[in-house]
Amino acid sequence: MSRPHPINREKSFGDDEIIVSKTDTKSNITYCNEIFIEISGYEEEELLGKPHNIVRHPDMPKVVFKLLWERIQAGKEIHAYVKNLCKDGSFYWVLANVTPSFDKNDKIIGYFSVRTKPTPAAITTISELYAKLLQIEKSSGINASQEYLQNILNEKETSYEEFIFSL
Repeated sequence: MSRPHPINREKSFGDDEIIVSKTDTKSNITYCNEIFIEISGYEEEELLGKPHNIVRHPDMPKVVFKLLWERIQAGKEIHAYVKNLCKDGSFYWVLANVTPSFDKNDKIIGYFSVRTKPTPAAITTISELYAKLLQIEKSSGINASQEYLQNILNEKETSYEEFIFSL
């Protein structure tokens, strides 16, 4: 399946709607709810068994996913703003909460993601930051992007999580 070409058309979902998906440890989708199917534009059969990055928008800086994977593989949850790509090339923003799922022996067996609708103000702020991070990644790499992000957090005297929740 080829990746859709991004177009500048935003989709939205209701303030009271929640997008849910589950993946295995390799990020292959094992469950997705109707709202995820509807907004992404894919059929359930096109999503199940596919890597979750099927909806990754090219405007997303890699450093965000680096942070995400570091946290969840360490057994911790993370919150992040994510711009997703729909099958038709349009996009939608979410505030994602990703948590690891554990078996009875505390071994990570997959990941669970619950996504809600972010505020317009948060999208404005995070869009500007992500554009800068992406620009840095293209010119200097992911480590430079991570350093830039860490410098912002240090200047604000805040953690990543506190920053996300402040938007």
